[in-house]
Amino acid sequence: MDAHRRRAWEALEIGPLWRLRPPPPDSSEPLTWTQLQQTVSGCKACVLADSRQQTVFGAGAQPAAWMLVGEAPDQHEESSGEPFVGLAGQLLDQMLAAIGVNRSTDVFVTNALKCATPANRDPLVEEVSRCAPYLKRQVDLVQPRLILVLGQFAAHSLLGTDASVVSLRGVVHTYASAAGPIPLVVTHHPAYLLRNLPEKAHSWSDLRLARRTFDTYPVTR
Repeated sequence: MDAHRRRAWEALEIGPLWRLRPPPPDSSEPLTWTQLQQTVSGCKACVLADSRQQTVFGAGAQPAAWMLVGEAPDQHEESSGEPFVGLAGQLLDQMLAAIGVNRSTDVFVTNALKCATPANRDPLVEEVSRCAPYLKRQVDLVQPRLILVLGQFAAHSLLGTDASVVSLRGVVHTYASAAGPIPLVVTHHPAYLLRNLPEKAHSWSDLRLARRTFDTYPVTR
């Protein structure tokens, strides 16, 4: 089409049906924070979608210096839509305060699973696997300087291992994020500590390790 005809059609607000339209969004592009929230909210990748009230995406600062990852929301968390509420959440707040970390301003908290399991049973391997891409993208978007893993199934998701918390705690691991390596420390879940009070001493040691690591690990981004 020549320039004269194009100008005439544009003046009359008409044009050929084959005029090029903007290309659709590239589905290969990583999800934004809002897109990720929407995707998680409507996820039906496993059977937990059939029994949940709502998904529990996570809460806190974004980006955040610290990222805490639990195992799966319980019924209280599912009802509220927020992770780590109730007694376990109160204990977590106390644990963080003891090492000078403010949950409201310094931390993003989430779970390896975004749906509660029936009767709070342990997550299945398939369920952890189906949620793993969501967690991975959360880490990339939050860009934490340190990840504190709370419980065995969260460790399985982030470290790709089936090892126990006992064998993983006490050392600094590394998580390979899109922006570079992130130090990762594993400890017991607060709900486990409420049932096993002597283990609090071990978790206190892990928290001090996490604090020392955070304070000394070079900031690369």
